[in-house]
Amino acid sequence: MDYKAYIAQKLNIDGMSTEEVASAIAVPPDSTMGDYALPCFKFAKLMRKSPVMIADALQSDFVCDDVINEVSAVNGYLNFRINKAGLARDVLARIGAEGEKYGSSDMGAGRVICIDYSSINIAKPFHIGHLSTTVLGGALYRIYNFLGYKAVGINHLGDYGTQFGKLISAYKKWGNREEVEKGGIHAINDLYVRFNNEADEAMEAEAREYFRLIENGDKEANELFDWFKSLTLAYVQTIYERLHIRFDSYAGERFYTDKMAPVVEELKEKGLLKESNGAQIVDLEPYGMPPCLILRSDGASLYATRDLAAAIYRKKTYDFYKCLYVVAYQQNLHFKQFFKVLDLMGYAWAKDLVHVAYGMVSLEDGSMSTRKGKVVWLEDVLTRCVEKARAILEEKNPALENKDKVAEIVGVGAVMFGALYNNKIKDITFSYDKALNFDGETSVYVQYTCARAASVLAKAQAEGVAFANAPAGEPCEEEFALLKALADFPDTVREAAEKYEPSFIARYAVDCAKLFNKFYFDCKIMQAEPAVREFRLAITRATLTTLTNALTLLGIGVPEKM
Repeated sequence: MDYKAYIAQKLNIDGMSTEEVASAIAVPPDSTMGDYALPCFKFAKLMRKSPVMIADALQSDFVCDDVINEVSAVNGYLNFRINKAGLARDVLARIGAEGEKYGSSDMGAGRVICIDYSSINIAKPFHIGHLSTTVLGGALYRIYNFLGYKAVGINHLGDYGTQFGKLISAYKKWGNREEVEKGGIHAINDLYVRFNNEADEAMEAEAREYFRLIENGDKEANELFDWFKSLTLAYVQTIYERLHIRFDSYAGERFYTDKMAPVVEELKEKGLLKESNGAQIVDLEPYGMPPCLILRSDGASLYATRDLAAAIYRKKTYDFYKCLYVVAYQQNLHFKQFFKVLDLMGYAWAKDLVHVAYGMVSLEDGSMSTRKGKVVWLEDVLTRCVEKARAILEEKNPALENKDKVAEIVGVGAVMFGALYNNKIKDITFSYDKALNFDGETSVYVQYTCARAASVLAKAQAEGVAFANAPAGEPCEEEFALLKALADFPDTVREAAEKYEPSFIARYAVDCAKLFNKFYFDCKIMQAEPAVREFRLAITRATLTTLTNALTLLGIGVPEKM
């Protein structure tokens, strides 16, 4: 049951919809106040009464029942207490019936949400800086599908620009096909770094010429480019598989080459394009922004040109409800500019474009530069984390079967969770030791909790013990705290989608795991009397289901044993 919605339906607040009232209901920081609370301060202006008077009036009109058995008005807050036994029966029955679908809904009603994420560059390996966009976008992709939307994952490949002319120039000077085939993406990157280290004016001019040949359809230049692209995609697919990431489209910048001219022409026709020092711009000064550069003085297109073409194409192709761009916060101005240009072009759907900005991920080593070769490859971070996870598992559980498989799940999950746990806008310095802490705010802690719950359930199954969704009496404090957290999972998933914050689910998983471990240590499970034991086993099973669903939405696996 959605308790916030249930409470909201029983309240009559003029000028407020049931959904608006439900969204205002929160969980008090102090559980002695109640299980849920409605702050009435935001209604004061609407109802022209003090918050205290509003809370008192709502309390007098509220009719308690077998779901909500107590309501109190305290200093402008309306506090509610839930029937504990009723909540236990309701949430355990629901989780038992829905299983891996618990927390899902049909709120999306099949509406399309395009998600532009990862957007790797052709001929460049995955580095740690690509982690956030990839795992955030992947989590949002799963969350929206879970809520009944049709998510379209788009990898807007960086496959356009003079860097590919540089690469061809470098390859023809120093490259060898056999060595590049053998070395793959890293051999290509070495050539790119060497070019930038040794290039003079003549080499830069040659690179520009090779890129011009690519644009003009030159056979040799395009065959080389396509070869570099195929090597890149084969490489990145191995990373995506480890991160459980998928896409529905790999249409990158190059795909929009023939779609930019119509956009430029439309800007001209609508009187939005102006000349500035030989370049073509859209003046955004009246809106508090610098001009949006559409064409350089030499006629070359820019990111904004291609993004305008891509947005228009996506709307025509997918008729999206929203289109999300999971891109670092350094690009805030770029997205504000090109969203505003679409708005000025008269596209009402410009309001449905969302920049999901995030902070940077780095190691203690600091910043990176692909040109200078100072990078931390994501594959190296994943491999090192998996190796450290295996060493820890060997120490903690030498008899564990399938250590390599479990270490992969634990190690990769730790890297992903490290980028998902904090608010997305926050910069992150990744620490192997913190990420693999069995007792910290980590995926390892949640995974270990799942393994602990699975162990209890396996023992119960071996002994033929039954499960019971109904408590023998009123649930104890530890039982109720955990049950209430389990009941809040669907609301957490919905809020994560509404605010584009997978961190809500990551933090929920840690908090729920903490409550289960308190329940596990403070309440006897298998040793309890039969009726209590059966009820506590049902709680344990429901917790394992919910935590598994939470980690799955984040793209993180759950080993059966650790």
